[in-house]
Amino acid sequence: FSAVDSEVLPGKGVKGVVDGRVITIGAPGRLNVARKDVIDRSSALEAEGKSVSVLLAGDEPLGLIALRDEPREDAIVGVREVRELGLTPIMLTGDNRTNAEAVGRILGMEVWAELLPEDKLAVIREKTAAGGIAKVGDGVNDAPALAAATVGIAMGSGTDVALEAADAAVLNNRISDVAALVRLSRRTTAVIRQNVAIALGLKVVFLVTTIIGLTGLWIAILADTGATVLVTLNALRLLRSR
Repeated sequence: FSAVDSEVLPGKGVKGVVDGRVITIGAPGRLNVARKDVIDRSSALEAEGKSVSVLLAGDEPLGLIALRDEPREDAIVGVREVRELGLTPIMLTGDNRTNAEAVGRILGMEVWAELLPEDKLAVIREKTAAGGIAKVGDGVNDAPALAAATVGIAMGSGTDVALEAADAAVLNNRISDVAALVRLSRRTTAVIRQNVAIALGLKVVFLVTTIIGLTGLWIAILADTGATVLVTLNALRLLRSR
């Protein structure tokens, strides 16, 4: 069967109509499931470090789906490279705390778990006000935080809404490319500062020498054109970045 009238429940799950019945999949605690046997079994699975979703037909539980997240192959290297740049990585996730902390220990990073989209947004706003933060995400629930961050970075395989909300995208979908993006940004900022210094410095030098009569007007014009060439060549060095 295929679902119709599908709808995303932000921070909770998804629902749709299947064979005439409203089917919902999401976190038991956030869908207000009251059956004790479902809650007990869900708690037991979460204690094993698994994320649990319940399948509902209307308000009647049909079953549980337990998943365990494992870090991507390049995640450990990617997080280490970010830390080597002097940045502090933090994981913001809606997953249960046990599962999130298990992944956080593998990656060696601080974990804030069981967050709703509005919770992530509040954290990002707090960090942004304290001096700026970059947010990396790929899902619908990440979109508000991506838009509110100083710099929002979406993974290339992410949802359309995440890509639209972000300021930049990691097209190769590699965690290590986040550190590469930061390095490229820093090199670009350095080149901009160099170019401003070169352009203004030459103008000041030839303005002074022209006023005191050491150089003529045409020499100053040629120097200005030369400055344009110099800053262009300096900027082209960024093309060597990989």
